[in-house]
Amino acid sequence: MAYEGLLLLGVLSVTFMLPYLILGMAWGITPPGWVLVTHIFLVLGVYFVGYWHRHGQTLAMQTWHLRLTTVNGGPPTLGQLVMRYILAWPSLLCFFAGVVWALFDRDRQFLHDRLSGTQHCLKAPESNPR
Repeated sequence: MAYEGLLLLGVLSVTFMLPYLILGMAWGITPPGWVLVTHIFLVLGVYFVGYWHRHGQTLAMQTWHLRLTTVNGGPPTLGQLVMRYILAWPSLLCFFAGVVWALFDRDRQFLHDRLSGTQHCLKAPESNPR
């Protein structure tokens, strides 16, 4: 999660901070708070759901050889990925309750994974043919 957070700083600085700095400095525009929160929610949603849907993993998950699958081992549907993303917010914002859940879950799944029908699994590193 820490590594994912570092990567997200780069994503948010390009897609969030830069546009709002330009708006503020060039035209003196400061959007209301709900616009800022909605923008962050949408930018992160596009990042996470996009990577999960296209590759089955985010950049940080690639580093740790983790892949997101359904409980049956297949690729998750777009609906499952969107649900997982939406459910991850309260899971993390409520004092990481959904993450602590994994300590007591029989399959060590996060609460948002359990509810969306997804799971993390180890992906064998790809061999490098020479």
